[in-house]
Amino acid sequence: MRALILCAGLGERMRPLTWSNPKPLLRVGAQSLVQRHLERLAAIGVREAVINTAWLAHRFPESLGGEACGVRLQYSFEGSWPLETGGGIRAALPLLGEDPFICLNGDIWSEFPLGALPRTVDHSAHLLLRPLPPFRQAGPFESLATKLLPEQSAPHTFAGYAVYRPDRLQGLPHRGSIVDWWLQELAAQRISVDRYDGPWEDVGTVERLQVLQNQG
Repeated sequence: MRALILCAGLGERMRPLTWSNPKPLLRVGAQSLVQRHLERLAAIGVREAVINTAWLAHRFPESLGGEACGVRLQYSFEGSWPLETGGGIRAALPLLGEDPFICLNGDIWSEFPLGALPRTVDHSAHLLLRPLPPFRQAGPFESLATKLLPEQSAPHTFAGYAVYRPDRLQGLPHRGSIVDWWLQELAAQRISVDRYDGPWEDVGTVERLQVLQNQG
């Protein structure tokens, strides 16, 4: 099974740290965020991964080379401006083969056991959900996705982990978010979901990074 790690964001809220390093290359303890992802993917048997890049794209091969943590790496270079989630995944498809692949956000930190993700999916996608933070209001995605959980639950949102079937992704935009595609597939009942309530952090600000570093 292959994996795609989404690392093309600009990291604007993390500046000045991201003037010289893309956000997934920032370190928590001895490892960068993306190295931790690769190590955890290798632990479940993933041996090939694609990293999509835009901002400071050259820093990824400089830091990781063609193999890291026992995982062979390929890079999907998007140019100077990110294609966003939908466009980024679509652009990387030629590197991912025909089988279902794991897709994860490069700027998250969690203890979610990657081995719990399905290796095959009957639907277009399988998404991992987490509780919606109290300061955020549920939107159409949260409303539709939460209804798929096996028990009645408070609103949940995307946790940054998914498994996709490449043959179902041709409708993704060449540039833009994946959310509209999610909504389309949810409405057609072509997405399955699971939930995770454990330790999780979106490393989106300098303050959140510092919290993780202090914990480590």
